[in-house]
Amino acid sequence: MQFLLAFIVVGPLVGAVAALLPAPPGLKGRNPDQAVLRHGVTVSGVILIAAIVLALGFDHDHPSKMQATTDISWIPALDVRIHLGIDGISLPLLVLTALLTFLCALYSYFKMPEGPSPKAFVALILLLESGTLATFAVLDLLLFFLAFEMVLIPMYFLIARWGGAQKQAAAWKFILYTLLGSVVMLLGLLLIGLKSGTFDMVALATDNGRGLTSSVQVIAVLAIGIGLAVKTPMWPLHSWLPDAHTAAPTVGSVLLAGVLLKMGTYGFVRILLPIAPDGMHTFAPYLAAFAVAGIIYGSLACLALARPGAKGDLKRLIAYSSVGHMGFVLLGIASMTPTGVNGALFANIAHGLITGLLFFLVGAVKDRYGTADLDTLAGATGAALYGRAPRLGGLLAFAAIASLGLPGLAGFWGEMLALFGAFDPAEGLSRPAFLTFMSIAAFGTLLTAAYLLIVVRRVCMGVKREEPHPIADIHSYEFAAWTPLAALTVLAGLWPAVLLGLTDPAVQKLLAGGKS
Repeated sequence: MQFLLAFIVVGPLVGAVAALLPAPPGLKGRNPDQAVLRHGVTVSGVILIAAIVLALGFDHDHPSKMQATTDISWIPALDVRIHLGIDGISLPLLVLTALLTFLCALYSYFKMPEGPSPKAFVALILLLESGTLATFAVLDLLLFFLAFEMVLIPMYFLIARWGGAQKQAAAWKFILYTLLGSVVMLLGLLLIGLKSGTFDMVALATDNGRGLTSSVQVIAVLAIGIGLAVKTPMWPLHSWLPDAHTAAPTVGSVLLAGVLLKMGTYGFVRILLPIAPDGMHTFAPYLAAFAVAGIIYGSLACLALARPGAKGDLKRLIAYSSVGHMGFVLLGIASMTPTGVNGALFANIAHGLITGLLFFLVGAVKDRYGTADLDTLAGATGAALYGRAPRLGGLLAFAAIASLGLPGLAGFWGEMLALFGAFDPAEGLSRPAFLTFMSIAAFGTLLTAAYLLIVVRRVCMGVKREEPHPIADIHSYEFAAWTPLAALTVLAGLWPAVLLGLTDPAVQKLLAGGKS
């Protein structure tokens, strides 16, 4: 198990280096480009298998215990250690990252985005996977920061080199926002490490802030929280996200929404809640206020994009929907209760599955029609996907109703638990304020349903027109890439205990200061 986790983190990095090297004569095949894309599928597939084996070997009776740990001294002068481990909080995110990366590599093998050599594309995808997996597996604050930053460069190049219109501007906006947030976050991490005498996240969580004064905790939460909020993204630090999603290639959008946004909220749960509880207690009402503002703002932006005549881009609409969905995650965290935090973690996974599927589907619609502009797609009587490509239309409608939180699908549980957490927040937090936040967030669910149903009506319904070039329904490679996400959305919706059984004991221990 110890070796397996280290292999999962380092394996994609080795695969990224290998992708840039000349292929051995026997593996070149007839098409070198296809050979390197096959390499990406193989490496990400091996990592996914290793992650599944790790999940099967995980001690499910003790999910609050750090397992598969590696602890090696790296920089003795600063007491920085190569410390890896997983518990019930990080394991689902680890498996989600491995799954989405494999599905993106598989999709790209058949549908490579237009741009430079596939060698660099595959290397960047694998480098991105390694950084993301490391973020969820490391247990040292400085290593967390390095892994957190490691994903920025590959995502920047994926947008700037393989993106669509306005790709350079979107890539620069992405990198500048996240780097500026990260500089502030590093200062907060250093403050915690230097004041407490250790960067070890397990030791700091067990100490539960007792070694840090309240003023230090408040400053640390403010600094680290800004960096994490940019990556989440929290309103009003979200403005890089719609541009990045609109310009990114399909697989870039899937990984950005499905994996990268989770790194910010994971940092709130893994670092700020257990290590600086007094600081979090001070800022929790403000975090909740920004969260519900994001829920309403994201929904209203989507409604504005969805209305006829707005020239709304479908990818941009789904990006704004992420601002709203991640608002529920932040609301659950701000409640500082086991119910709310469990809801936040569940909503994280649900959002990765559902929004990842939505971006795949929107990419497919854009490929077929040559545009993601809603007015162009809808035309006079609707794109009529139900009649022209019934499987594609049906799956798009399924993903939309999953995203609006229909009971029985994954999107429901996270949002409901986050609202329950806000209904009865942690001791010391203003209940009237959180009841207000809960009411506003609940209203946001109605707005979410409104814009998603408008999208389904405009894109999927309408009169089927005879066209000289009929559009294709779902291809076999698309079916292979999308089916796991749809199936897991149903499974998590019908059997939430699969996830909650892992996260709840770990969350209870985290909030209790390391005591089970």
